[in-house]
Amino acid sequence: MPDVLAEAVAPPLAGGASAPSAGSPPPVQDREGLVDAASLSRPRRTLVRLPRPVRRLAGPLLVVLTWQLLGTFGIVNDRVLAPPSAVLSAAWELGRTGELADHLLASLTRVVSGLSIGVSAGVVLAVVAGLFRLGDELVDSTMQVLRALPVLGLLPLVIIWFGVGETPKIALVAFGTAFPVYVNTYAAIRGVDNRLVESARTVGLGRLGLVRHVILPGAVPGFLVGLRFALTGAWLVMIIAEQLNATNGIGYLMNQAQSWYRTDIIVLGLLIYGLLGLTADGLVRLLERRLLAWRRGFEGGA
Repeated sequence: MPDVLAEAVAPPLAGGASAPSAGSPPPVQDREGLVDAASLSRPRRTLVRLPRPVRRLAGPLLVVLTWQLLGTFGIVNDRVLAPPSAVLSAAWELGRTGELADHLLASLTRVVSGLSIGVSAGVVLAVVAGLFRLGDELVDSTMQVLRALPVLGLLPLVIIWFGVGETPKIALVAFGTAFPVYVNTYAAIRGVDNRLVESARTVGLGRLGLVRHVILPGAVPGFLVGLRFALTGAWLVMIIAEQLNATNGIGYLMNQAQSWYRTDIIVLGLLIYGLLGLTADGLVRLLERRLLAWRRGFEGGA
């Protein structure tokens, strides 16, 4: 009975808000005694968010499911585009015989060899052009002219120079990967903040110390961007290079499948190229986290 009387004589809340129910948290009041209306609202439900890798896979899985349904119901002919089930069957067939592993190893060997040459040449030329005025005048203009040349257009000339063995394929990959690394590294060297340079000179750093502690660390982000472009370009060049005068490799396998209208093998080769490119990009991202742990950037919204 006293509780009923207490509720009857209790003054209404400010703004006409009703009294909180039993078991709910007390309303938040400010210094003037006013009640925060947001604290009287129904408690928000906490949404269960899936892990980010799962969310990133949702889009590709939806594409694969749609692709399979189009093939299952006959909307898309198998000779035009094989469904994912046929692609997996072809992968199992080639993997069981060991043929897929041999072709994959051949392609990886060529790409790694070409990347090693191209990335090294691009970094060295970028450092020379970026740090020295004479190097800028001699190297940069030449690289800009060569960069405009189509890589695949050089294929007949490269075959004349190096024959039809492994050397022309490696040379094309090296040529195609040197320029992305050069352009981005050179731009990063020339784009180092001049305030950092002045600060380094203020504390007494000489020419070598300035290059070692300021210029080169500041150029690492640009180099990594160029490396990511180079990795993508390497596989694009290799697709064409392995379809001409080759006896092994993923590109050669796709070229042979074209003669028999095996779209399942062709799609399998494209997926392998895509997965290799995605893996290489992931390795560069991991390298970025290690080398650029000092730099905080925008990571997107929730």
